[in-house]
Parts: sequence; structure tokens; C-alpha cells
Amino acid sequence: MINVDDGATPNRKPEHRGTPARFLAKVRANLVFRSKWAELNGAMGDLGTYIPIILALALANGLDLGTTLIFTGVYNILTGVLYGVPMPVQPMKSIAAVAISSGPDFAVPEIMAAGICTSAVVFFLGATRLMQLAYKLIPLPVVRGIQLSQGLSFAMTAVKYIRHDQDLAKGKSLGQRSWLGLDGLLLALAATIFILVVNGAGEEIEDDDEHALSLALVGSSEEQRRRRRRWRKLVASVPSAVIVFLLGIILAIIRKPGAVKELKPGPSAMHVVKISRHAWKEGFIKGAVPQIPLSVLNSVIAVCKLSTDLFPNKPEATATSVSVTVGLMNLVGCWFGAMPCCHGAGGLAGQYKFGGRSGGCVAVLGAAKLVIGVVLGGSILRVLVEFPVGLLGVLLLFAGVELAMAARDMASKEEAFVMLICAAVSLVGSSAALGFVCGVVVHLILVLRRWLMK
Repeated sequence: MINVDDGATPNRKPEHRGTPARFLAKVRANLVFRSKWAELNGAMGDLGTYIPIILALALANGLDLGTTLIFTGVYNILTGVLYGVPMPVQPMKSIAAVAISSGPDFAVPEIMAAGICTSAVVFFLGATRLMQLAYKLIPLPVVRGIQLSQGLSFAMTAVKYIRHDQDLAKGKSLGQRSWLGLDGLLLALAATIFILVVNGAGEEIEDDDEHALSLALVGSSEEQRRRRRRWRKLVASVPSAVIVFLLGIILAIIRKPGAVKELKPGPSAMHVVKISRHAWKEGFIKGAVPQIPLSVLNSVIAVCKLSTDLFPNKPEATATSVSVTVGLMNLVGCWFGAMPCCHGAGGLAGQYKFGGRSGGCVAVLGAAKLVIGVVLGGSILRVLVEFPVGLLGVLLLFAGVELAMAARDMASKEEAFVMLICAAVSLVGSSAALGFVCGVVVHLILVLRRWLMK
């Protein structure tokens, strides 16, 4: 609408002319690094989930690792641009679990069919804004219960990775891990202690650093205080997750030096996956049906709530937009054999734990995946299979604990009760959908009881 003052020709330019400039300004703002090393460190935060699953699918089901790296790299870059927070791109875990346990009987066509069916439902719920309605109606204690169960599930899986040798292709734990060796218990414990010393228990402690430091150094000289502050900033700036990941790569090469010679240049040849009627049926029944509730609850509802909690001063990632991006990613990539992906609350918690605060964090990770996928293609599998699984367990452990700690804000015993019921059923029944239903039912019963007791 143009405002005309005293008949003069308005000097105001049409708003649409500034749209590209505003868009570029938003992109720059979303990708800007809070701290170079902190953001790079945060990019490693969800690799404890990502790497074991893509390796297992590549080994057991013939997933093309190069294609997956290219598509997930593009997904990472686009989500960093769109959201401005370290919104992760993670495997659809229920589909992956079914595929790994079924082996060749649930091959690439079935996996892709499951991903397409799941994403079509999630996209529909987002496009019709039904997902946003669900986000507003689902009680907070139920959301926290889902987050708590998912976080504890990650943490328990991480402990298995650390304590036991793993057969990733079959998704099974083997015997006790030896103490010594290039993937021994001592290595994992040293990495855990190293990250704990550098990162502590979380940023809440860092927020109170100045006050705590002032109390601790009462009577100390100004020079002593400055040295103490410099030391604490130096320790906090150490990129712990980057160091652990690079150590893992070095050890992988030492474990099998010949793997480097097996690397081949060039991306994998892409082709459209042919999905038979049988594959559609198997993919939907075995893969999509258990994945849909998990995607709705953890990949949309929980991740939106966690994003709001962690980044209250940034534009909200709405349930509608997250549903649409999850849908579009797989409605394109799955046709070419890319692993079905979603946005997971665990990945967001892990990247935040290790320092990710902007979209630049995941964009850098995406660029790295894209380069590796284009330059080395699927041959990178030969190196990654030698990566010490214990170190991946360490990264996953901290991500899981960070996600579970989101449940600490329950203000009453009643809220905590609902949360714990939801979490317990989700964990024991291995079903987020069952835990969700039980949590909602318990919440409604308690609300009705409170109303009747008035």
C-alpha cells in the first residue's frame, strides 16, 4: 500500500525490490558463527548416531553411502540456512532398526518405500497445519517424557557401544570390549573424561561463572583473577568433539592402513530406485507404520519444543515448517537411494552440547558430507568401518544425556509423574507411540480428578 503525502510522488520503493537483500541478510544471520571452534565442535555432536546407522545400513542392506552423504549434506546446508539453529539431519531410526534386523529381506527398495510413505504423511500433516495444532494441544509433560525416553535410550545405546564390541551390520552387541587396543575401554574412558573436563555438565554452569569466580577468588589479586579467567576461557574453547572425531579417523587408518589405498575418486552413480508393489507393501507395514509416530513426536513435536527451549531469542521453528522440510527431504532423496532422514531432538541436543549455536554449525557439516560424497563416493565406507565404535559411543552418550536433561523443568509432582509414566512405557515397550498414548491418558485422568476434587 502506497502512502501519498500532500499529492507529492512518494519516494518509497516497492517492498518487493528489497526482498532479495532481506533474504540474503537473513541467510548471513542464520549462518554466522558465534565462535569458530565452538560451531565446528558442535557439528560433531550427532555423529554418534549418524555414523553407526549409515554404516549398518550400508553393510547389511546395500545402502549407497556416497549418495546418502551427498543428499544429507545438501539437507544440512538448507536446514542451516532456513532455521538459523543447529537443526540436525538424522536417520529415521525405526526404519533403520527394521532394515538392520531384517537384513537382505528389507533391502534398499523397501527402505526407500518406508521413507517415502512416512514423509508423505508428515508432509500432509504439516501442509494442512494439523501438526501445528497437535504441537499446541499435546501437554508439555508428555513431550518431556518422549524427550527423556529418547535421551535415555541414546545413553543406554552409547554405554553398549563403549562396553561391548559391536557387529554394526547385524545391530548386535558381542563380547566385552578389551581394556587395551585401538578401540579399547581405556580409550573410550579417556575420551569421556576429556570431554567432561572441557565441556562440563552444561552451559548453565558457564552462565554463573563470573559470579562463582568472584566468590571463589575473594581476597585474590586482580592478576590472579585475570589468569583464572583466561585459563577457564582457554579450556572452554578446546574443540573436544572435533579432537575425538579426528582421533577416531587417525586410529581407523592405523587399524587398517590399506583402507586408504582402497579409496576411489568420484561420486557414486545415481539412479532412480525401482520400487515394486511388494516393496511398497513391506516398506509401509514394517517400516512406515512404526516410524510415523516416532517422526511426529520426536522429529517434529519434541525438536520444535527443544529448539524453543534452547534458543528462546531466535525465530521459532514451527511444527508446520519442520514437517514440511522432513517431508520434502525424503520425497526427493529417497527416489535416488538416499537414507530416509528426519530432524531429531537428540541430534539438536548433541550439537548444542558441544557448542553449536547457529545454522552455520550444520551447514559446515553438510558441506563436509557433500565434498566427501562427491570426491570419494561410497569408497569412504572402507575407512569408516574401522572407526573406533567406542569413541562414537562417547559422543552419543553426551548427546543422549543432554536431551534427557531437557526434562528437568517439570514444576510439580503431577507433571513429573506424567513425564515419567510416558518415558517408562516408551522405554520398556520400545514405542514412543505407546508411551505418548499412556502419557496423554494419565494427564487427562489427573486433570479430571483435579476438577472433580474442587
